[in-house]
Amino acid sequence: MRILLDHCTPAGLKKYFPGHEVETVAKRGWNELRNGELLRQAENDFDTLVTTDKSIKYQQHLPSFNIAVIVLRATRNKIEMLAELMPECLKLLETILPGECHYLFTAEYLEREARRKNRGRK
Repeated sequence: MRILLDHCTPAGLKKYFPGHEVETVAKRGWNELRNGELLRQAENDFDTLVTTDKSIKYQQHLPSFNIAVIVLRATRNKIEMLAELMPECLKLLETILPGECHYLFTAEYLEREARRKNRGRK
């Protein structure tokens, strides 16, 4: 599978995708491209965009693009934290289809969000 790592996704995650062809937006020279432009360009050469941009599905009509999107969510965009999601991400790559968008959350992220919601209910 051909995978593109988005702007804010650490390039060091490449090592967690054995057997896949992985490039970064920076290596492609696409740093200036944003969401819709990036997706239009990427769909020609890649099967999946891996990003940490939580808002992408609200900013773009993803079913209209011929590329799948996986959004990684952790409390910080650090390799050590995002690495927790790699087994689930690799499994998802086996079934994800173009136009689909899936979010993967670290346990710490989910706990933090639950605490935040509980504080708001008091």
